[in-house]
Amino acid sequence: MTTIYLAGFDVFRKEARAWGEHLKALCAAHGFTGLYPLDQAAPAGRSGPDTARWIYDANLALLRRADLVMANLDDFRGPGEPDSGTAFEVGFAVALQKPVWGYSADPGTLRERVTVAVDADGTPLDARGFTVEDFGLGKNLMLACSVRLVPGGAAECLAAIAAAQRDG
Repeated sequence: MTTIYLAGFDVFRKEARAWGEHLKALCAAHGFTGLYPLDQAAPAGRSGPDTARWIYDANLALLRRADLVMANLDDFRGPGEPDSGTAFEVGFAVALQKPVWGYSADPGTLRERVTVAVDADGTPLDARGFTVEDFGLGKNLMLACSVRLVPGGAAECLAAIAAAQRDG
């Protein structure tokens, strides 16, 4: 059975464990086993940095164990940018040469979604004055070129993964 690491900022939801069970049920409906980062709990009594290190090591072990990764690449804490931890997990999985699938509900390009101003030269700028790349992609090129990005949510992404596996 294919195992899927479920990457994403969903671990920060108030109802994160219940959401993880929902994602794993969606996986099971397609014949997959979902590996959710919160399935494991850090041992009690550790300091903040020690707990963070434990979580990091546990997540890397799950990533190594998984056959592929499905990442929630929706905006997190700002327009146009997914969670930085999720971006790290995508890069780690790519380095391990594992297939990575991502999903995002917003179909717009970065230029459409992030640009707040255009300077005198016509250069699009974000809220902090940095240029906004214009490759016609909805994510930074390092994510857009490394994942199979599916419009929609987890259900749509899992259906696409299942279809790709059926079609060989």
